[in-house]
Amino acid sequence: MTSRERAAWGFIAPALIALAVFFVVPVVSSLLLSLTDFDIYALADLSNLRWIGLENYSRLLGNPLFWQAMKNTVLFAVFGVPLSIAASLGAALLLNARTVKWRPMWRVIFFAPFVTTLVATAVLWNYLLNTRYGVINWALTSIGLPAVDWLGDPSTSIPAILLFVVWKSFGYNMLIFLAVLQTVPDELHEAARIDGAGPFARFRHVTLPAIAPTVLLVSIISVAAFFQLFAEPYVMTQGGPAQSTVTVLYFMYEEGFKWWNLGSASAVAFVLFVCIFVVTMLQLAVSRRLGGEHT
Repeated sequence: MTSRERAAWGFIAPALIALAVFFVVPVVSSLLLSLTDFDIYALADLSNLRWIGLENYSRLLGNPLFWQAMKNTVLFAVFGVPLSIAASLGAALLLNARTVKWRPMWRVIFFAPFVTTLVATAVLWNYLLNTRYGVINWALTSIGLPAVDWLGDPSTSIPAILLFVVWKSFGYNMLIFLAVLQTVPDELHEAARIDGAGPFARFRHVTLPAIAPTVLLVSIISVAAFFQLFAEPYVMTQGGPAQSTVTVLYFMYEEGFKWWNLGSASAVAFVLFVCIFVVTMLQLAVSRRLGGEHT
């Protein structure tokens, strides 16, 4: 090994050690934990710990509540990801236009929800959506429409939380889109304008191809975020009504810290990891295929 190679390893060693200590070791430990019946009794005395293999996974797949949580999580992701991308990209396009006044102020306003404490904003939205004294229902009744039990009705609880999640998180993606939009050369838009292309045509044939990799990145980040929803349903509905907002991460929390089935909770974590990994691989495959068709 040359002196340069030793120096390189010396520079990256702290990062590798930190990665091993804070990621690899916990992940491997959690995987081993999912193959045991680690519970509150084993927590008190490790002699009560038993190796049960894949029994936690078989129980999990036979648990109706887990499948309800998976269904709710998929619904959040299927509707939330496109809404979040559309809202963030739309805001970025708006703020990238030179004709918009006070652009710095609007950027701060749009980004502010993302940096605000999640629990505080969730509690605020609980008041806004309240059936009796919420501002939203007051506005509906003032124009002659009936009040809606937004968080107490299974048919409206997911849309209500979804609206909150999109509002809370779209500012971060907006900044990513805004940064990449500013790298698209103005000459391309000017050439398309001279050729007679309208705003939609310029967006489709100039802007969208230029930001396609960023759209893929944002979609992957958004899918992972929606698959890991926890705090929003925990604060706003506690998984109700009728378990209509229980997510996989919320189910894992209850397994691990309400019922103290830590082995089962670890199994939920790895099932969730596999789901996110598979969806991410599908996104990458679709992106490559679409990219190949356009080349």
